[in-house]
Amino acid sequence: MSVTQLNPQAQVSEEQQNEWIQAAQRGDVQAFQSLYRVHLGRIYALCYRLAGDADLAQDFCQDAFIRIWQKLSMFNGESRFSTWAHRLTVNLCLNKLKAQKTWWQRFVPMDSAPEAQASVDPNTFNGVDKLLPKLPQQARVVFVLHAVEGYKHTEVAQMLNIQEGTSKAQYHRARKLLQEMLK
Repeated sequence: MSVTQLNPQAQVSEEQQNEWIQAAQRGDVQAFQSLYRVHLGRIYALCYRLAGDADLAQDFCQDAFIRIWQKLSMFNGESRFSTWAHRLTVNLCLNKLKAQKTWWQRFVPMDSAPEAQASVDPNTFNGVDKLLPKLPQQARVVFVLHAVEGYKHTEVAQMLNIQEGTSKAQYHRARKLLQEMLK
């Protein structure tokens, strides 16, 4: 089933989700499928924003739900399930992006890699999400984590293992590039 075929805004009570979580922790695959359906839209959107590519986002999303299933026994209810799953997904995506970059660097020196410079018609797109893939990877990731997901620059810097000033600079770079694309 494709990501776009599901309702990303599925509304289910916290009580129902808690029942599914407890059942899934006992190995109930159908309960986990219910959690999957409820959270797929948000998890995919996060993966897409961080990856900047639909195919890569689907791979990341699939891997995120595998990781969520594997680590479900560690969920103790101290936070909301959506918050816990979100954090696992962010970490997974960042690790996969780092590994992917390292793999490509073995074959193509990053200073000679062509920058993706596609012309953007603002009438063709109806939101920033359509423009995010056109941003350089680090600027996109910082922008998504700070502006979209609400992390502070200190948290972004810690997650990406960069300086707080670098996070702020990449965020401002992303904003400037997005503004230029919207002109």
